[in-house]
Amino acid sequence: MNRFENKVALVTGSSQGIGAACALRLASEGADVIFNGRTLDERGEGLMKQVTDMGRKAHFLEADVSKIQNVVKLVQDAIAVYGHLDILVNNAGVEKNNDFWNVTEEEYDFVMDTNLKGVFFGIQAFVKYCKDQQRPGVIVNMSSVHEEIVFPHFAAYCASKGALKMLTRNLATELAPLNMRVNNVAPGAIATPINQKLLNNKEQLDNLLENIPMRKMGTPEDVAALVAFLCSDDAKYVTGSTYFVDGGLTYHYEEQ
Repeated sequence: MNRFENKVALVTGSSQGIGAACALRLASEGADVIFNGRTLDERGEGLMKQVTDMGRKAHFLEADVSKIQNVVKLVQDAIAVYGHLDILVNNAGVEKNNDFWNVTEEEYDFVMDTNLKGVFFGIQAFVKYCKDQQRPGVIVNMSSVHEEIVFPHFAAYCASKGALKMLTRNLATELAPLNMRVNNVAPGAIATPINQKLLNNKEQLDNLLENIPMRKMGTPEDVAALVAFLCSDDAKYVTGSTYFVDGGLTYHYEEQ
């Protein structure tokens, strides 16, 4: 099924994990994809080969999306690669573990600039393009269950995701007249390279699984499947919402 035939998708932070899975899923359904990371390495090379082996086009753009000038140029360069851009998946994100009373301005800026400011101005650049060209557009932001539930010692991260929830709701209303949709996907515990330490610690893993009704971690592909739906015309009447991919964690947590 080629839901994305003749579509071009930019996925930020897509060298590995959820971002990579999203790009591969979109390509598997017909999209030409643009990968993004701070630097192109063997991971990006391997991912692009997987896409071209599917018969789709792939390109990699280096950019640190925490800097406004970089993320704006990233969107502009993405448009230039294949002549148009239809889908923006804001996947790039970071977190910092620290007691609230010890968080530095540098740590705060690192998290907020990547998770919120870069997303804000990346969307703005995409909206300007779509508006000028009178093209429809689809935006999916990678949020987190922590836009809804607490995460002690990660205050800046939670603040960034909570803000992303409201940004998405606000933009859904403002962009609807432009035929643009925007939604959030909020993963819970997903087995990605960033969680390798947790996966190797049986005690910590068991404690986590006790709070997940499905008693297992999700996969990047679980998240990518939902992203693909939201990017497709199957979701043409869906905008302004957050969709959790968490095995029931969020609502189980709220009921405790």
